[in-house]
Amino acid sequence: MMQRPHDELHLSPDEGAALIERLERNALSAEDRCVLVQVVRWLFWLFFVVQEAKLSLKRLRTLLFGQGAKAAQARAPEASSTSSERVGEGDGAGEGQSREAASAAEAATSGTAVLSTPTGGHRLGTGRLGAAAYTGAERVECHHEELAVGQRCPVCGQGTLYALPPGREMRIDGHALLSAIRYELQKLRCSACGQIFTASLPPEAGEDKYSPRARAVLAIGRYYLGLPLYRLQSYQAMLGVPVADATQWDQIEQVGDCSYRVFEVLERLAAQGELIHQDDTSVRILSLMDANLKMRAQAEARGLSRPTERTGMFTTALVVQVGERTICLYYSGRSHAGENLKALLEQRQAGLDKPLVMSDALSRNEADEDGLIRCHCLAHGRRQFSDLEDVFPKECQVVIQALKQVFDHDEQARDEQMSPEARLAYHQE
Repeated sequence: MMQRPHDELHLSPDEGAALIERLERNALSAEDRCVLVQVVRWLFWLFFVVQEAKLSLKRLRTLLFGQGAKAAQARAPEASSTSSERVGEGDGAGEGQSREAASAAEAATSGTAVLSTPTGGHRLGTGRLGAAAYTGAERVECHHEELAVGQRCPVCGQGTLYALPPGREMRIDGHALLSAIRYELQKLRCSACGQIFTASLPPEAGEDKYSPRARAVLAIGRYYLGLPLYRLQSYQAMLGVPVADATQWDQIEQVGDCSYRVFEVLERLAAQGELIHQDDTSVRILSLMDANLKMRAQAEARGLSRPTERTGMFTTALVVQVGERTICLYYSGRSHAGENLKALLEQRQAGLDKPLVMSDALSRNEADEDGLIRCHCLAHGRRQFSDLEDVFPKECQVVIQALKQVFDHDEQARDEQMSPEARLAYHQE
């Protein structure tokens, strides 16, 4: 920290004003210059002190000019109601009420708003969660060991005890993602014939070592929580329930095989939808990457610079509106979005109206265009003109302003909650 100046500086306001006046007239004496140097030195010292101490402006003002007179605290509405309830308790209560009424009238006359101070608590949406939020918690009822409804009060001995709504206390515990139960099966052996008799498992043990719930937890941990299998292997081993990463993959694969039937049902339902959004994104698939290496090696052997077969890998997302529900389908492989959409529409029932298909204008999105109504995304189109606006400002501004009217009309249609038919008619008008 910068050292505080040792020379004392005593300068009254009148002397300071005279010094500034002489400074403006450029008529400073040698003594005035010494005083001015001291003022500048004090200002620099104050600047470095504030910078290193990180003082707020409010605290700095208090240090320089004192605390000052505190503003009168406005009473909360509860205080006035409390005082009005105590009017009959004595003269002091009536005087207090009259003083509050006088202060309120004075504030109303002066135009000052009297704000009620908060009575405590915290903002909504913050703080601890209530017991009702723990919907998956196990419920355990705790009863009195010596007291029951209808008994005499052990304190006063006059009244009888009756039931109230139970109190609630939460306890949070921790477990591994997978837990294990070891069943010790009793074995008996005949001393004469040597026959061994083994106790049977309880019915809740099931037949398989890994329960359906355990497989579901592994799938959620990998594809929802994003936990790598080798990390889950280390975590389970640390808690004494080891599960190898290869075993995890085998169990997750069984869950995936069960979901194929659900996916097929969703496909049939989505094929009957009235609005379809489609798009592609790149993906890396290990098996297809190995196939690409083989195809490139074969192409080089034939003297070609690149394979003639398709080597791209894509994930297609088809978001379909079916009535009030939305179905999301994902396909990963060599096929483009248009090819996946064509395969989906082959399951569409005859006699239905053509679906609306929303996409960008890339050729890979094209399917059987005679069996659908193609809608190109205006957001994609406007984005291209926004990117080129710096190069062609006048030309792009014409298109951006035209699309702005369309977006403004659509926003108004959403605010008024128009039906799809009314919304279309509004845009056409």
